[in-house]
Amino acid sequence: MEADNIIQAEARYLVPTYSRPPVVFTHGEGSYLLDQSGKRYLDFAAGIAVNALGHSHPVWLRALQEQSRKLTHISNLYYSEPQIELARRLVENSFADRVFFSNTGAEANEAALKFARKWARRSHGGGEKFEAIAFIGGFHGRTMGALSLTSKENYRLPFAPLVPGVTLVPFNDLEAFGKAMSDRVCAVFVEPIQGEGGVLLAEAEFLAGLRQLCDQHQALLVFDEVQCGLGRTGRLWAHEWSGVIPDMMTLAKPLAGGLPVGATLVTESIAEAIEVGDHGSTFAGGPLVSSVACAVFDELSRPEFLQRVEQNGARLRAGLMALGDGRIKELRGRGLLLGVQLKGSVKPLIEAARHRGLLIIHAGEEILRICPPLTISPEEINSGLEILEKSMDASE
Repeated sequence: MEADNIIQAEARYLVPTYSRPPVVFTHGEGSYLLDQSGKRYLDFAAGIAVNALGHSHPVWLRALQEQSRKLTHISNLYYSEPQIELARRLVENSFADRVFFSNTGAEANEAALKFARKWARRSHGGGEKFEAIAFIGGFHGRTMGALSLTSKENYRLPFAPLVPGVTLVPFNDLEAFGKAMSDRVCAVFVEPIQGEGGVLLAEAEFLAGLRQLCDQHQALLVFDEVQCGLGRTGRLWAHEWSGVIPDMMTLAKPLAGGLPVGATLVTESIAEAIEVGDHGSTFAGGPLVSSVACAVFDELSRPEFLQRVEQNGARLRAGLMALGDGRIKELRGRGLLLGVQLKGSVKPLIEAARHRGLLIIHAGEEILRICPPLTISPEEINSGLEILEKSMDASE
């Protein structure tokens, strides 16, 4: 089907929830995507930080092919080895004692909210300790519970009323958080780096303060690392930079390198509050996606891999600073998750870059979000910076 026909068919058959540029991709190779005409695009978006190993990585392909010949789905009514192997990797490389698998980041946060309320009911009696705190600029998903934790009004208002008992307070404002905190709060949800909110880093002192006040009020601290976790910052977990340990952590985007999987990591005390039938998922953690996720995790967690991410993140940051020329107001982020705040809308720049063969996305009206595959090479970073500089000149 021709590209124009595909675009017209999308308008005819799909619910109109996305605004897409007029390009149809057919396949990917490493850090590049190719459209129907064969034009190559350097991918600085990675499927919104999902394709951690790029496109068609041999390790990813081999795991997919081998498992697809054996077993793809059995539901969670039965045991499968790949699911247990993935859970073992996550537990042995984190603070957690147990894992619950889901299909998306929103589902992982939905589970975390349910688990927190059940834990509070079991640990503290009754249903009075049910409230949650999240932060302005945060994004935790679009299902009703996760949306209640998400601050952007145009996401929230059309679907109100949302889940009750959620308070939103300013990010990195420990004083405001302290005023909102109480013994009625069962959980606090925070991203160590707000991706959708503009690639804003949570200050180490802020996270430490959250930890202290959560302990004081016997509430759970939940780190949402759906976008910033699993190697993107140059550490396996983004919260490692702060030294603060959560009670729960949610994961998704890069975990299976392009296949849908989410995970909610919890301590034993939280797991003890959950009983058979309290939560579940038909598809989550199936043999196919878990086998691929094991292969992805083994790549991402290698010390030399993480070191390269940190080095390439520094290279990318230095290159972006060099081409600022007064047009960049602020550069923030860590590793290969960077936000570039410009003076004015980034939409013309994103379009100009796409025409020149570079894919980038935004994180707000004035902010570019740059999150390439973690396997990107120094040469590809230089190429992307060259295109970006030309696109800046063209979009002015």
